[in-house]
Amino acid sequence: MKIVKTLFYTFAAIWMATSGSEVFAQPCTTLGQTPQTAFPVCGTSVFRQSTVPICRNGDMVVPGCASADGYGDKNPFYYKFTCYVGGTLGFMITPLAANEDYDWQLYDITGRNLATIYTDPTAVVTGNWSGTYGTTGTSATGSTSIQCASVPADNRPTFSFWPTLIAGHEYLLMISHFSDGQSGYDLAFGGGTAVITDPKIPGMVSVKPDCDGKTLTLKLNKKVKCNSLSAGGTEFSILPAVTTVVSAVPDSCAFAFDFDDIVITLASPLPNGNYQLVINPGTDGNTLKDNCDNLIPTGEAIPFYYAIPQPIFADSIGKPGCAPDSVKIYFPKKIICNTIAPNGSDFSVTGPSPVTVISANGNCVNNKTDYVVVRFASPITVGGTYTLTLKAGDDGTVIIDECGIETPIQTLNFITVDTVNADFTYTQKLGCRSDTLTFSHNGAHGVNSWSWLFNGQTPPITTQTHTIVWPATSDNTAQLIVNNGVCKDTSSQQIKLSNEVKAAFSMDNIICPEDGLKVTNQSEGQIDAWLWKYDVVGTSNLKDPPPFLFPTLYREAYYTVKLNVFNTALNCTDSTRKTLTVLDFCLIEVPTAFTPNNDGLNDYFQPHNALKADNYEFKIYNRWGQLVFQSRNWREKWDGRVNGELQTTGVYVWMLNYVHRDTKQSVFRKGTVTLIR
Repeated sequence: MKIVKTLFYTFAAIWMATSGSEVFAQPCTTLGQTPQTAFPVCGTSVFRQSTVPICRNGDMVVPGCASADGYGDKNPFYYKFTCYVGGTLGFMITPLAANEDYDWQLYDITGRNLATIYTDPTAVVTGNWSGTYGTTGTSATGSTSIQCASVPADNRPTFSFWPTLIAGHEYLLMISHFSDGQSGYDLAFGGGTAVITDPKIPGMVSVKPDCDGKTLTLKLNKKVKCNSLSAGGTEFSILPAVTTVVSAVPDSCAFAFDFDDIVITLASPLPNGNYQLVINPGTDGNTLKDNCDNLIPTGEAIPFYYAIPQPIFADSIGKPGCAPDSVKIYFPKKIICNTIAPNGSDFSVTGPSPVTVISANGNCVNNKTDYVVVRFASPITVGGTYTLTLKAGDDGTVIIDECGIETPIQTLNFITVDTVNADFTYTQKLGCRSDTLTFSHNGAHGVNSWSWLFNGQTPPITTQTHTIVWPATSDNTAQLIVNNGVCKDTSSQQIKLSNEVKAAFSMDNIICPEDGLKVTNQSEGQIDAWLWKYDVVGTSNLKDPPPFLFPTLYREAYYTVKLNVFNTALNCTDSTRKTLTVLDFCLIEVPTAFTPNNDGLNDYFQPHNALKADNYEFKIYNRWGQLVFQSRNWREKWDGRVNGELQTTGVYVWMLNYVHRDTKQSVFRKGTVTLIR
């Protein structure tokens, strides 16, 4: 019976600490009691578990339930199955005695390490740990959440809402019971729409005779039950009946419930000839059964040929890749690994370029391999036909097959291709605003595939040559991937274009009449001629002309300064212009009155033409000493308002601080101004 798990584990921990017993530490060793040895089950039959050895594997994660309650797979059995048609899964666990209770949890183990079911909650599909006695499982009316550990009196739901299985996924069902003296249970599937019954009928796929003609290795198309095989292999016979079967030993029944490989031993060796291996009812009255109790049809036969072993020739050489540093040689029989000279002296290679063999080895299992890998001192980069010779190695013999026979001295040809080079060239036609570039690859070494990426734009261009237009001033990237069907190479170049003719310059937009205008040429591109126009009063053909002095007019004047730039070879030109103000004078004076009445005359108050006043600061105060205007920009003017309010007629005090740009002397002046309305 189930008591509250938290209390039980607390008592158990105290008991173990005082008695020294390891009641729950006993590992599970019986087949079926670990995830790795789970029972394969089918949806067509009831599975009865009448005995459950006492053991525990470890703690388990139960989503939604407190881990402190000590959940674990105590006295468990595991059942595995595959979903063949997706849908809902219904199953029922029926105790064989009253007042017994079983817990269970369902996992999706597709592509998972089975050990993760103890730690990863995402593997859990659903479960039920209710302490209520009686039948449990899944149904259309079951609980939508996992029921946690409880006492029987809580009468919690024992059925969970049936889960949805995914076609092609593998699942693991864990069933356990908390107390040690329970009687067992029946497990039956049904009620849902998912199909977990494998529709494939078991059958024989291949049979391979051993060297001595006395042993056959049979491969089945799916796993069958170990307990469906009769003692002595009576399910098998040989036609023509030149000998009889004396034993049949599966490959996995020592650690699992089913198998798909079996070794059949005959009473005497087979003579040379064609044979059939036939399936018959064994002494148990049936042929081999799969996990859904489907039988291999009686009378099913598979042909095979046996010939007394003769020296074998290598079948083929695997297709070499690009610049191969090895080749793989396949044989019709397995090769004894310890007869392969590790230094590769059983092999030599000749061809269009020198090749030095440095080692040889196989994919060895039980000292046998299906192929031999021959390695070279350096990759083969020159294409052509090469000849590999199998010969006697340093030990004086050639390699030996699984039947103990030396392979004959022989030669095999293999073909390699040249390595490729993706380096490319391009030509460019320069323009004033854009350039036209044509990219090309020489196609050498059998290249038959091109993939261009320009500035990373997709899809790629797949022609051998390509023409593209880019801005005459731009930074660009060109990448090419080439392929000859075996070898591939990539090349890229950064391409900077700077031939655009672009006029640009900077200057002061206001100057004093006694100062020359300084211009700074900022033009870009391949320029070979310049023309500066200072309105109608002067020109210059210099790239960086000296300061230009405008006429003294004793009034404020406005001019247009223009720069034309040229590239005579490309017949390209560009121009830009700026507006200049030449002040009437640059003597810094402050008027004594102004009339802010919006008549367009004397509406603002400021120091005149303080262009050369560096560190400029101008302040105005009213007769109460309040600051009414302040500026550090000599072009800002006072409009006779404070915070938008008109100020009254009166006398205001101003203060002016600056450093004269030419003399570098600090100047402080103050005075008064009359605001007249």
